Amino acid sequence: MPPYPRLFCPFLPTTLNTLLLCASHAKQSSHIRRGHPIFFGLITFFAIIEGIITAWLVSKFNNNDTYPSNSYRDRLKFLVFVSWWTVVFGAAHLTSFLVASTNFVSSIAAHLGVWALTWLFWLAGAASFTAALGGGARCSHSSLTYCSQLVAAEAFAWMEWILLSVLFIFLLLIAVRAIRRGDSLGGELV
Repeated sequence: MPPYPRLFCPFLPTTLNTLLLCASHAKQSSHIRRGHPIFFGLITFFAIIEGIITAWLVSKFNNNDTYPSNSYRDRLKFLVFVSWWTVVFGAAHLTSFLVASTNFVSSIAAHLGVWALTWLFWLAGAASFTAALGGGARCSHSSLTYCSQLVAAEAFAWMEWILLSVLFIFLLLIAVRAIRRGDSLGGELV
């Protein structure tokens, strides 16, 4: 019996079906091996930028106790948390993938769990911060202190959410393919 289930072509011989599926899996595997470090490096890089901007804003507002309102304070602090959460888990998944890609930390299930929660965090953080800014501030018509930095924090939060949305779609596609192959979601990503 072949190690992979048959493709959807019942008229092809079993050997050819197996070869096609193996080639498809190998092609996907090489894309994941190349793309994972790049994509997670990008996610971690943008999270570091967001973390620096929001931590700087929190520091400046705390020094002078000049938050425009409590909603700015709470939402900025949440974005600081989400940024560094993303940096820690992005670096952990990147490192575990490069060092031991067969480890459970590099599994499909671990990726789906951590990044689904992170996606929700970024959606909540970016949307609530945008609401605090009134749908985005125009600094030429605003009296907000550090207006440009607040807008930059909002922009990077949405960019991070978009990157995580793309990641989540890819993870779902990988999970569906693994299930169709008969593999466990606790198995390796590649």
